[in-house]
Amino acid sequence: MLTVQYLFEGYVLDEQRRELTLRGQVVAVGPQVFDLLLLFVSNPDHVVSKDDLLQAVWSGRIVSESTIASHINAVRKAIGDTGEQQRLVRTVARKGYRFIGQVKTHDSQQALQPDLDERRTATQTPSPGLVLPEKPSITVLPFHNLSGDPAQEYFADGVVEDIIVALSRIRWLFVIARNSSFTYKGQAVDAKGVGQELGVRYVLEGSVRKSGNKVRITGQLIDATRGTHLWAERFEGTLDDIFELQDQITESVVGAIAPQLERAEIERAKRKPTENLDAYDYYLRAMAKLHSGSREAIVEALSMFYQAIALDPEFASAYGMAAWCLFWRKLNGWMTDRATEIAEGTRLAHLAVTLGRDDAVALTRGGHALGHFTGDLDGGIALLDRARLLNPNLAPAWYLGGILRALRGETDTAIEDLTHAVRLSPLDPEMFRMQIGMAFANLFAGHFEAAADWAEKALGNLPGLLAPAAVAAASHALGGQMEKARWAMQRLRGLDPTLRLCDLKDWLPIKRPEDMARFADGLRLAGLPE
Repeated sequence: MLTVQYLFEGYVLDEQRRELTLRGQVVAVGPQVFDLLLLFVSNPDHVVSKDDLLQAVWSGRIVSESTIASHINAVRKAIGDTGEQQRLVRTVARKGYRFIGQVKTHDSQQALQPDLDERRTATQTPSPGLVLPEKPSITVLPFHNLSGDPAQEYFADGVVEDIIVALSRIRWLFVIARNSSFTYKGQAVDAKGVGQELGVRYVLEGSVRKSGNKVRITGQLIDATRGTHLWAERFEGTLDDIFELQDQITESVVGAIAPQLERAEIERAKRKPTENLDAYDYYLRAMAKLHSGSREAIVEALSMFYQAIALDPEFASAYGMAAWCLFWRKLNGWMTDRATEIAEGTRLAHLAVTLGRDDAVALTRGGHALGHFTGDLDGGIALLDRARLLNPNLAPAWYLGGILRALRGETDTAIEDLTHAVRLSPLDPEMFRMQIGMAFANLFAGHFEAAADWAEKALGNLPGLLAPAAVAAASHALGGQMEKARWAMQRLRGLDPTLRLCDLKDWLPIKRPEDMARFADGLRLAGLPE
């Protein structure tokens, strides 16, 4: 009798034996949890509705929502997933659940998937490899302990485990679980082979070296499909507070590689023929346009985000980015039908934060856009704070939150958040946004020279930006640099000849009257008409 065995991430689900194993070790699950997992893995990447669950697992009987939720949690626990990560079992709002792991099937006459160690022996025929997930995929290998001190193993392992957990918070990223990646511990491996065995595109590897009270961590990111190095960095610290050092290294590594992964994925999407694009490819191509920040690029990006939404109507991040494109048009004076575009931006932003309650990117871009469109800075900041809880390593959540805090008058906190964002992503393609935030925060704090310097840096990165041009003119004037102020005003008037002092309240949601008055006084001194 032929029965099907389902293989995913080192697990084998045997339908006939009603058994779940992880690399040969039985994982204890209850009968209904087994039935639920079987339903998921036998319908990979399909949305399983509540009615489907009730029919398959409870024979059509009505059960409470809490019963369903507890069984879903039990399934996730059995396969190393959580409700927060949703790495394998994804909740689809108001629709049901979807198993997003890569599943292979074997019948009972085929050998079970060999143990990873056995597959690496010379006598075995190499595995053809797993199919890559549609979204970016990565494994973090155990870091090599170069200290010669076995006691440092726990430190190296702790760093890697923290990095895996932090990466798992990035919803657009497929991350191999710790249990699978740690099967390579203590072995010399080839990144390309690891990528094929685990079905991932990227491999992060590294080493730990201790000397006295100092620790040095090195890491490198490899595109396993091509065998090319994408990024390498070194991090150093002292063991005075080993857990704080572990957190700092995790933050630095994740903050550095997330933009690298996004860039690599954007370049990959650009190489695909346009007739083969899906929602995520449109999203990536739009992100590449968004990073440039120009008027033409934003129009193209907005169109691509709409195409992504049309293909996936629950793509929360795409809604957030589309809303954010319209915010960027408002900020730079590019709107052609202001009322209509603001209404549309508000609609998109609301959808982003509603569909993406657990999506840090959707909350970040949608929340920031809402803060500008509605003037509700407190509400916008609350959404960005939630985004930071979901993914503390997401640089945009820090710098866009910092900008809203600057507009709210919390200048010290804003500068701290913006500084942290720069540390998280020191080579960020949207560095000019961090510089704009620093310019506003310093202006409202009364640091006119610093405000002008930050505004000039932003304009150096992207000369066509209206906001830093205005801050530069106001800051130079308030600092007594009238020649520089007049030159800055000429530049501002060239970018938007229609801008007037009476437009400021509708242009920017500056909360404190004294901040608005200071900004207006500076622009008035520089020569902006009433």
